[in-house]
Amino acid sequence: MAVLTAMLTAGLLTAMPTYAAEFQVESREVVDRKMVFATVESVDNTQARSRIGGTIAKLVVREGDAVTTGQHLALVVDPKLTPRLNAIDARIKAAVAQRQLAEIELKRAEDLLQKGVGTKARADQTRAAYEAANNEAAALRAERAVIEQQGVEGAVLAPETGRILKTLVTTGTVVQPGEPIAEIAVGRYVLRMMLPERHARFLKAGEKVLIGPRGLGVGEQGLGEGEVVLVYPQLDHGRVVADVSAQGLGDFFVGERTRVWVAAGKRQAILVPPDYITYRFGVALVRLKDDAEVVVQLGQAMPDGVEVLSGLKAGDILVAP
Repeated sequence: MAVLTAMLTAGLLTAMPTYAAEFQVESREVVDRKMVFATVESVDNTQARSRIGGTIAKLVVREGDAVTTGQHLALVVDPKLTPRLNAIDARIKAAVAQRQLAEIELKRAEDLLQKGVGTKARADQTRAAYEAANNEAAALRAERAVIEQQGVEGAVLAPETGRILKTLVTTGTVVQPGEPIAEIAVGRYVLRMMLPERHARFLKAGEKVLIGPRGLGVGEQGLGEGEVVLVYPQLDHGRVVADVSAQGLGDFFVGERTRVWVAAGKRQAILVPPDYITYRFGVALVRLKDDAEVVVQLGQAMPDGVEVLSGLKAGDILVAP
């Protein structure tokens, strides 16, 4: 009989549910976060421009390409440069011939002057003609160097390291000096937020924000935490504009949107650890210490737990299987 009683007692103890540590519900002050959309923007944009006028003979980049400082983006060809070079070459040959003739005349005048046959005025005149012809040849060579440099400057170079946002021309396009060829996003990216004006008093540089998954993805791991680096002093159509710095934005598309949770003041809330919440038939339940189950309405998840909007009050003690 004693053995039977012990077995029954052990069976009853085994059948009774066991619970983890108790959790006492309390109201605490939490940061009230609001979800807004932020857009990926580059800190600075610049333009690669044509240095000469001409026709786009080659375009070697397209939207989205990463470029480095000094990289060739396009080639501008001026068809007038070749005829100008040919013309300047002909003028240089004529100037060289004129200089050679002036040099011969100068030597002859100096010889005659030494022999006492010629005059000093004649020698000075031929020397001036020789120097003029020499200077003319040098000036033409310098002019030719300018034309050659114009041909070299037909290469459109990237002014900064970044990513091509937009190409503004196509092959065969006629461009003028200084005309933009491509737009480049320079340097790091930031998340640019626009919040309603009522949140302006809560937003300041150094404030931490929570960043959701890339784009509008659901169920993906977010970027984590970011920091407000700049709050613009001017409202944009009744909205506060702020930039958020975050890791992992390097491969984002400029203009891509993602969700961001920003602080909008503080309030009292009841937070419950997720381990104490069960779900049945689409309903969230918690179990009290007296073994009663209570239906609760859940709010947003926070780092310290899940907010309970209704169903619990401060002082309740929860248990979890």
